[in-house]
Amino acid sequence: MDIDAWVWWLIGAVGLGIPLVVTAMPEFGMLSAGAVAGSVTAGLGGGMVAQVLVFAAVSVALIAVVRPIAARHRAERPQLATGVDALKGRQAVVVERVDGSGGRIELAGEIWSARSLDADQIFEPGEHVDVIEIDGATAVVM
Repeated sequence: MDIDAWVWWLIGAVGLGIPLVVTAMPEFGMLSAGAVAGSVTAGLGGGMVAQVLVFAAVSVALIAVVRPIAARHRAERPQLATGVDALKGRQAVVVERVDGSGGRIELAGEIWSARSLDADQIFEPGEHVDVIEIDGATAVVM
């Protein structure tokens, strides 16, 4: 049984797609697309040299064009703050007097232990404060 060249290219494309899924390296996907292009060339009757040239040209073009665009999009994506990092810089309301040794604030709908950044600074109930950092389970405010 003789297998046509276009089938071998498709087998190669699937073979290159497997490491793409396992390693999440997009370059394998670009090489796989090049193999599909080689398969199309073989199916249209192109010779082996044409098939290899199309595979190489499509693969190199995709890597040269798509990788920089993807890297630029990845770099421009804003980082999403989660957990305690999302609380830094937010405003809170003093529930129980806050000074350098402690107190309580309402932050993001929850009651938190708090202390003032400056040990001499005192905040009374009802005042708005800014959360500077989270130290364990205590919000440091000013």
